[in-house]
Amino acid sequence: MSLGVMQCFGEVSDFKYTTSVMMTADGDQMDLRRIKSVKVQMPNSMEYQPVDCAIVVNAAGAFSGKLAEMLGIGLGPKDSLAGIPVPVEPRKRYVYVVHCPDGPGLDTPFLIDYSGVYFRREGLGGNYISGASPEEVEEPDASNLEVDHQFFENKVWPKLADRVPAFEKLKVTSAWAGFYDYNTFDQNGIIGMHPLINNMYFATGFSGHGLQHSPAVGRAVAELILDGEFKTLDLRGFSFRRILTQEPMLEQNIV
Repeated sequence: MSLGVMQCFGEVSDFKYTTSVMMTADGDQMDLRRIKSVKVQMPNSMEYQPVDCAIVVNAAGAFSGKLAEMLGIGLGPKDSLAGIPVPVEPRKRYVYVVHCPDGPGLDTPFLIDYSGVYFRREGLGGNYISGASPEEVEEPDASNLEVDHQFFENKVWPKLADRVPAFEKLKVTSAWAGFYDYNTFDQNGIIGMHPLINNMYFATGFSGHGLQHSPAVGRAVAELILDGEFKTLDLRGFSFRRILTQEPMLEQNIV
């Protein structure tokens, strides 16, 4: 913002774009789109702001797949490039704040149990935050942000108390829910351009570790825009190509 960026809060409701028709080597028709402007619905208002643009960065997190659908991505024939969706969807996760005066001290690290339950100390008052990702078959309803306190009672607390016996006497003081931008393909980020949209860059699908990756991803996307290639780190493996070729980039020990 200090360099002249105008920050605008709202929800993208539509795009204006041009379409160029190209033929593949196999004789199939391919529609290439170029975004001309973005329609942004202003909060608590019927007004919208059209934003003319030369470049769009889709960093819409859990809703980046929905944004791509507005440009026809994933809506084409199933056996075509346009029929392959951006595999990112919202997955709801809970964070619980607990109080335990006799819990681990100030030098406690961020601890992740082998079961997937995690905790870390929060401030000086004996407070901690904790949570865990549910099993695939237990994924909660992502249409709301209601907190399931029974999930803590049944899945999180027993593991916490097993790891740190002092947590047997903890008390939950508050909790909240939020969305992961969950990449259903391989739970890893998607960085770079989509082959059918020649001025939209993606930075999405980090499945819960995007905050940790964000400094590097921000630099990487800036390099793609300014230099046309990665300079600092070679992140070509995170491109959309691996989804087209069905080559997942899987990691072990992801929480």
